[in-house]
Amino acid sequence: MAEYTLYGDALSGNCYKVALMLTLTGCDWRVTFEDYMSGVTRTDDYRATLNEQGEMPVLDHNGKRLSQSGVILTYLSTRTGKFGGKSEDERLEILRWILFDNHKFTSYFATLRFLFGIQKTGETPVVEFLRGRALTAWGIADKHLANSPFIVGDAPTIADFSMAGYVFYPEETGIDRAKFPHLNAWTERLKALPGWKHPYDLLPAKAG
Repeated sequence: MAEYTLYGDALSGNCYKVALMLTLTGCDWRVTFEDYMSGVTRTDDYRATLNEQGEMPVLDHNGKRLSQSGVILTYLSTRTGKFGGKSEDERLEILRWILFDNHKFTSYFATLRFLFGIQKTGETPVVEFLRGRALTAWGIADKHLANSPFIVGDAPTIADFSMAGYVFYPEETGIDRAKFPHLNAWTERLKALPGWKHPYDLLPAKAG
């Protein structure tokens, strides 16, 4: 039996963040499919047995249950000794960017992708608002990456894996990615990491 069990599915970039970390660190892990689109995370059973907050991913490590991708990434980095930064200053920078990612970079872009790219809502005031916020966050990241190969320093860290949660998905968002050359170059550097896989190749989109 695998040491780690990840509960989630391929549509969730937050699950992808954890799956990518597990893969790149060579952990012994398996995934249990949870169908987000069916509303499973909103059920009483899911909240009672997996995560009271009604979110995924959830990681089980020998009976220890963790949720929130930033917490899980930090836990895995501590356990494996990988991708956690080289100093206290870098660890603080990693935390700063993970919080930025959760609050702005992933937050707005993931919701935009879900509404516009998956649910096909078309242009609405909400979509316009989300796209504007996503563009601002992408601009901040692009400017930062103009002077750094990775989010924190010259080597990949869990800050990169957090920020990369949704950037590889193909669904339309109405954002012209060509306007963010430094962010695009960064995604190519991540894809070049030994063992990197696309979210749809790493996680299941259905049970079985």
